[in-house]
Amino acid sequence: MLSTLIIGRMEPRSAADVAQLFDAFDQTDMPYRMGTRRRELFNYRDLYIHLQDFDSDSGGSSILDARSDPLFIKISADLKAHLWAYDPPNWHSPADAMANRFYHWEASR
Repeated sequence: MLSTLIIGRMEPRSAADVAQLFDAFDQTDMPYRMGTRRRELFNYRDLYIHLQDFDSDSGGSSILDARSDPLFIKISADLKAHLWAYDPPNWHSPADAMANRFYHWEASR
């Protein structure tokens, strides 16, 4: 499984609007086509934190493939009213907003 964590900025009062946009998006087949199995959205003060789990490590390439889909383009455009880059001068693509995992632990079964 692949997990990604995207960090951005968001006005805390926009949380309900952002959640509604993702709820509508997640009702389509796009998450399945992208291999998304779980999405969680968090905010801390003005931070937007987006945790997404994918079926496999191919999730990254599935996202790249989806970026030209009208549903993906629409949610990206709709989110621009609520979200902005954490570090605008250094943001060139969504990959510039992904946190790097530096530790992982998992309970044994």
